[in-house]
Amino acid sequence: MIHSKIPLAQTVVQLCKLKNIKHIVISPGSRNAPLTIGFTSDSFFKCYSVVDERCAAFFALGIAQQIQEPVVIACTSGSALLNYYPAISEAFFSDIPLVVLSADRPKHLIGIGDGQTINQKDVFANHILFATNLKLDLHDKNGVSEKDELPIFKNLENKLERFLGLQRDIQSFNEEEINKALNLSCIKKGPVHINVPFDEPLYERIEELTVSPKSVELDFKIPKIDQVDLKDCIDEWYVATKKMILIGVLEPNQIEQQWLEELVDDDSVIIFTETTSNLHHPNLFPSIDKIIAPLEEDDFKVLQPDILITFGGMVVSKKIKAFLREYQPKHHWHIDEKKANDTFFCLDKHIVAKPNDFLSEFLPKITHVTKSKYLETWTAIKRHRTKKHLEYVKQIPFSDFKVFSRVLKTFPNKSIVQLGNSSTVRYAQLFNMNPLVDVYCNRGTSGIDGSTSTAIGCATATNKQTVFISGDLSFFYDSNALWNNYIPKNFRIILINNEGGGIFRILPGHKNTDNFDYFFETTHHLTAKQLCEMFHFEYLTARNEEELETCLKTFYNASKSPRLLEIFTPRTANDTILLDYFNYVK
Repeated sequence: MIHSKIPLAQTVVQLCKLKNIKHIVISPGSRNAPLTIGFTSDSFFKCYSVVDERCAAFFALGIAQQIQEPVVIACTSGSALLNYYPAISEAFFSDIPLVVLSADRPKHLIGIGDGQTINQKDVFANHILFATNLKLDLHDKNGVSEKDELPIFKNLENKLERFLGLQRDIQSFNEEEINKALNLSCIKKGPVHINVPFDEPLYERIEELTVSPKSVELDFKIPKIDQVDLKDCIDEWYVATKKMILIGVLEPNQIEQQWLEELVDDDSVIIFTETTSNLHHPNLFPSIDKIIAPLEEDDFKVLQPDILITFGGMVVSKKIKAFLREYQPKHHWHIDEKKANDTFFCLDKHIVAKPNDFLSEFLPKITHVTKSKYLETWTAIKRHRTKKHLEYVKQIPFSDFKVFSRVLKTFPNKSIVQLGNSSTVRYAQLFNMNPLVDVYCNRGTSGIDGSTSTAIGCATATNKQTVFISGDLSFFYDSNALWNNYIPKNFRIILINNEGGGIFRILPGHKNTDNFDYFFETTHHLTAKQLCEMFHFEYLTARNEEELETCLKTFYNASKSPRLLEIFTPRTANDTILLDYFNYVK
């Protein structure tokens, strides 16, 4: 087998292998050549080449999201590394394991005007679980010891580091740091950064390893639920007559159906779920905004909970956030094994546990003795809103709202749906989703910048058909995502093109002015046709209901290449139709 001649590169590659990290997304470069040689020469690894580093990082994030294991992204030195930052921040807030391997120049070549050099140390400082700078190998070049080379001793820091490095085993230091980083990414589920300095020559290869790094496992114990907190929860539960459970982003199958059944049988409990919660039951309350947007002040007071329990990650609905910040519960518990955001400024308990573990320990200890009209009241309101919703959809013209009402019903069973951010995920929140599909969206930072790349990464990591639905600005922003050789033939994109950032028309402000159109809504006349031709996608279009119905009949069928359906909707009508909806369902 071929290996890089550089011991540090061998160490990194071998420790990834020992940790069973298989997926490696490489962006071509020179300084990372020792890593590229090591990974691509070993059939254990599944290597991908993605040129655009921003797309590469989101592509890796999509893979990691599906396999729930670390994925490596490896790039050359300089600004290449900075293009990883959007995906790193998303992984940090969404608890997705990524391992960033950045090649770097030796210290004596940094800060002297050498090309492709930036300050790579701690470059992701505020959005990373762990970061380390590995030490450069000591080696001989043409019989001259590295410690005798003048450039190494240009400053006192390098002299001291070299002196200490000769006394301390550099190999041991590097192994310890790499082990620590990989372990944390595996266990804590998040991004880590390993900065790897390489000196030239970079392309030399050997057939036998010169190092034998050892994998050190992190001593990690699953924390037990604090019994004092649990008793407090039980006591508070018994005296509360209005309990609200709000569930944000959750992986599929995170809460067993038996616990949902028990909760929905309690007349003092209502459970609001977001589209990204991947939870389904007839007695849950999805489509949060549809229910609470039309409420008046007196209604909000009736809805105000005594206890709020939150599960999962970020919450999309701005309306539920505004409501719970204004009408705060007496108690707010967040159940999560890692972190608790004080989203509503009234958090008083963080129960460190997985949601299902908490429910399996909590629910058997309580009985439904509380008499309440809470569930009955809001079930009636939900029923009314649903009736009005169906009436409204039937009467509106072709628009974003109409398109979502139709498209969201068509996803094949057992498929994966990736939602774009901004207006896409917010429209999706207004409709019930097929319970037999898994729903994902980059809600860690809620950016539009990598949704397409994430969806493609997801599609490569699963046998299920992946469907990506996106608005036009998000799609065109990330159009380099299609520059990818690994897109499955059954991958589908539904692109809703309303010629701009239509969500800004919904927000307060002066519309239909040159300033608004150009700087806020960002109007355009782009289409995806040429992109589809260049990247070998089948291209379909729809401009009315009849054309949409015709396209959807065969859109998900087997094909020789991935498909994109571009649906054109009226730019200036969409905001009025959406805003009128909330008045109608009232």
